[in-house]
Amino acid sequence: MTEGAIAALLLFGNISGWLGREQILLAAVVIGACRAFEGPSSSALLPQLVPQAVIQQAIAWSTSAGQAAQILGPSLGGVLFSIGPNFVYAIATIALLIAGFLTILIRMEKSVRKLEPVSMRSLLSGLVFVYRHPVILGTISLDLFAVLLGGATALLPIFAQDILHTGPWGLGLMRTAPAIGALLMSIIFAYFPLKKAFGPTLFGALAVFGIATMVFALSTNLMISLIALLMIGASDVISVVIRSSLVQLQTPDEMRGRVNAVNSLFIGTSNQLGEFESGMVAGLIGTVPAAFIGGLGTIVVACLWMYLFPSLRKIRSLSEG
Repeated sequence: MTEGAIAALLLFGNISGWLGREQILLAAVVIGACRAFEGPSSSALLPQLVPQAVIQQAIAWSTSAGQAAQILGPSLGGVLFSIGPNFVYAIATIALLIAGFLTILIRMEKSVRKLEPVSMRSLLSGLVFVYRHPVILGTISLDLFAVLLGGATALLPIFAQDILHTGPWGLGLMRTAPAIGALLMSIIFAYFPLKKAFGPTLFGALAVFGIATMVFALSTNLMISLIALLMIGASDVISVVIRSSLVQLQTPDEMRGRVNAVNSLFIGTSNQLGEFESGMVAGLIGTVPAAFIGGLGTIVVACLWMYLFPSLRKIRSLSEG
């Protein structure tokens, strides 16, 4: 609801003529803070709404909805902006307020829990819990370092212009390809959930992610690059669904919010730092070597984590500790 109110203020400011750079940056900060609370809360809410037996499918459907939004959102935003920026703000306001209202309508069985007094110990309890449980620690840290090194998608404009020599339409296809691969794989996961060998499948998906990134780095053909990007998106969803399912089901209800907050911190850090790392390395050694080393680094991280966290490598079901 707060995000909807911010969008409404942006709409009002643009109509009134007082909306400037400072106001937009301030709005972005507030929306970012809201999403810092929204992410862990929504993740912790999901296991309370669906039975444990279908948590994997629920995460897959949630992922597919997110990927569909990533595909349709920029296109819809571009169409609305061509009409006028006020239409963008208006539609965003309506959509966010509807989403907030629908969230308020969610009902679940409430359980009485003992409230802890706010202290440094309670604030750090999520980190302590993650550290003491190797499967969760391995899962969360694996996401941090694998994504940190495999951020080749941040270099897509350079690949489109300097390597594949394609125009804006080619760049659009390249940006859409990972989301389409992710969407298709998440739908497959929703109908055909993984039943066993979660650990080996997780590391196998990371290996495919790394190999596809390396193929993309070396490709000089647009079609091959698009196929590699599709594989990057599809393999990423496999690891996302498995990691998310493990974190949700390996964490007790009273700790799920704090553990999801730690997980969100790691994910946000890896995404932003991964793009920074890709750009910095590309500036130092070139775009192709940077992307290739990133894919190779993802494979190295997967192999290293298989050695450091044998319990994660050997896990066969979501309920194993």
